[in-house]
Amino acid sequence: MIEFELEGEFIPLIQLLKATHLVVTGGEAQIVVFEGKVKYNGEVDYRKRLKVKRGDIVEFNGNKILVK
Repeated sequence: MIEFELEGEFIPLIQLLKATHLVVTGGEAQIVVFEGKVKYNGEVDYRKRLKVKRGDIVEFNGNKILVK
C-alpha cells in the first residue's frame, strides 16, 4: 500500500495518480479514470475532478493509495 501524505485539504484524483507515479501524465490519468480503472473507497468512480481527502483509499492497477 502506498501512503500519501496530504498537504492541503484535498488533492484532485488525477493529481494524486501523478504524484504517486502510477501514471506519467495528466492525460493518462484522465483516460484510466474515464475507462473505469480507478476505485475510490471501494467503488469505481469516473469523476476526473474528484476531491480526495484524508482517510480515502484509491485503487488502481493493483495498487492501493491511502491518503493521510
